[in-house]
Amino acid sequence: MNKQHSAGMNPQPITSLLVLIACFTIVHIFYAGVIHPAASAVMESAGSSALFSIWVILKDVEQQVCFSLMFFCLFLIGYKVRHLWFKELALSDMDFLQKLDKSAPLDIDNALSIFEESKHKENPVLKTWVNCLRRFKNTGNIQHAADVIESSVESLAAQLENGNTMIRYIIWAIPSIGFVGTVRGIGQALAQADQALAGDIAGMTSSLGVAFNSTLVALFISLLLMLFMHMLNNLQDTMVLNTQQSCEKHLLSHLHN
Repeated sequence: MNKQHSAGMNPQPITSLLVLIACFTIVHIFYAGVIHPAASAVMESAGSSALFSIWVILKDVEQQVCFSLMFFCLFLIGYKVRHLWFKELALSDMDFLQKLDKSAPLDIDNALSIFEESKHKENPVLKTWVNCLRRFKNTGNIQHAADVIESSVESLAAQLENGNTMIRYIIWAIPSIGFVGTVRGIGQALAQADQALAGDIAGMTSSLGVAFNSTLVALFISLLLMLFMHMLNNLQDTMVLNTQQSCEKHLLSHLHN
């Protein structure tokens, strides 16, 4: 596991690409097999009241794209939450030197060898401990070691935040796609203004429905994703805080002896 993958907890690019293609494919199949036939049936039988049907609200291509991106975004968030919940959070609060006697002076070389042999050696939390010990080994100054903890934790927080770039972009893009549908629907409605003036408002009404439905669905999806994004950020902040507290509580207590 490379540094970026471990700190950012992102899936491999090929995995993300395959999941993105799968999301678009599955949603397209569902739209073609369920939503489009249901919307057509409702529009033929219900007349003007069909505009309030959930099938008609969801039927347009902008909504289809928004749902595809929503499922991909949920995959990215779920992947990160899984790593945080089942791995990173537990390690961030761990004392990696708990088997050593805290009453005796710490053998720096022995501690570093323990870290290098650990199965978690690529974990950003353990790397923070390693950076701290190496600085203490080079300088013999506890304050310098404490400064390394602070800078390493800040770097970890920045890496976690950078790892959320794609999620933030998708959450921004979904309302934009909804607005594209709005512009498309209004354009179609204006193109049918002559028919509306002649008394046939069915086409204009349908086009305005496209305009408002795409924005409605996109904003609802964006609100939902923002909730999950907020939960992810809270977990990441907890991990960073636990890492700093663990280093200060466990590692510095060894160095003070």
